[in-house]
Amino acid sequence: MLPKKSYGKPLFTTQMLVYGALCIALAFALSSIRLFRMPQGGSITPASMLPLIAFALAYGPLPSAVVSLAYGLLNMLQDPWILTPVQAILDYPLAYMGIAACGLFAKASPKWNYLAGAVSAGLWRYTCHVLSGVVFFASYAPEGQAPLAYSIAYNSFVFVEIVICIAVLAIPLVQRTLGRITA
Repeated sequence: MLPKKSYGKPLFTTQMLVYGALCIALAFALSSIRLFRMPQGGSITPASMLPLIAFALAYGPLPSAVVSLAYGLLNMLQDPWILTPVQAILDYPLAYMGIAACGLFAKASPKWNYLAGAVSAGLWRYTCHVLSGVVFFASYAPEGQAPLAYSIAYNSFVFVEIVICIAVLAIPLVQRTLGRITA
């Protein structure tokens, strides 16, 4: 009989794969419900980032980066607004991969880790969208307005997404359910 080789802890367990797939599916379904659609791409949804934030807090940054990347690619297929390959990477996979940073807040108190996660995920996403707007969507800025100012204002819809996530997280039932998942 050959000795068993130990390759260390696997990146994904079966349970993580199932939770990851469920979180992607739930985030994708929530992103299909658009409360408001922006004219050059982007929309306000009912807390579509929340399932990905929960996964990041439950399993950490590395598995969450893979799950968030998969979601970003799916989101890019859902309703793309693509000008160049670099812009597509910035606005879709890279913008959502920042949600993985929420996993860094997993050790914080349960009440604050979701708040910190939602804010950090939203700020990362906002930064990616603003950078993309300055570089690739500058021609949409009104005449006389700086592309940076236009991009900052246009992409502020992400802050509404953050507020919606925080509002949903303020619901006690949601807090208890997410606490059980991430425990």
